[in-house]
Amino acid sequence: MPEPEFQPERMLQVLEEHGVRFVLIGGFAAVIHGSPYVTTDIDLVPEASLENLGRLSAALRAMNARVWTASDPDGIPFGHDAASMADVREWNLVTDLGRLDLTFEPDGTAGYRDLARSSIRLEISGTHVDVATLADIIRSKEAAGRDKDRLVLPVLRRLLGALGNEVRQPSSEL
Repeated sequence: MPEPEFQPERMLQVLEEHGVRFVLIGGFAAVIHGSPYVTTDIDLVPEASLENLGRLSAALRAMNARVWTASDPDGIPFGHDAASMADVREWNLVTDLGRLDLTFEPDGTAGYRDLARSSIRLEISGTHVDVATLADIIRSKEAAGRDKDRLVLPVLRRLLGALGNEVRQPSSEL
């Protein structure tokens, strides 16, 4: 069974509607900064207070989140609340709006506070989102050391050099 259509704008809107505090990181954040690489999921780092995780859990229910596995791309239903969300440091999920990966401490970072202090607040299709800087995205991908990250790093480094201190605004396609 094919995965649901990737609807990142709607996913971000649901998170905002529920008041979830997070920083967007990973491939989708890199696309916002101008990366030409296509991504099919959203990676985010939630703020880890139980209050915020309760809001996150409610947003996940609204999106019909399930645990994603390679053998069952439709996902496995799971019960969750603030406490259970805090018990696992990384979640790979599929929702009715596409894939969503949550991590509390991406490689090379100290998590939400580390990323939030330099994040850029942007409006994406009417939704306000804190987006990790391109330098922080690169730092995390370097530390992860995965093949897929090593593939995109040269382009991201060139993009960072070309942008300098300029903030890249999201394209009208986002």
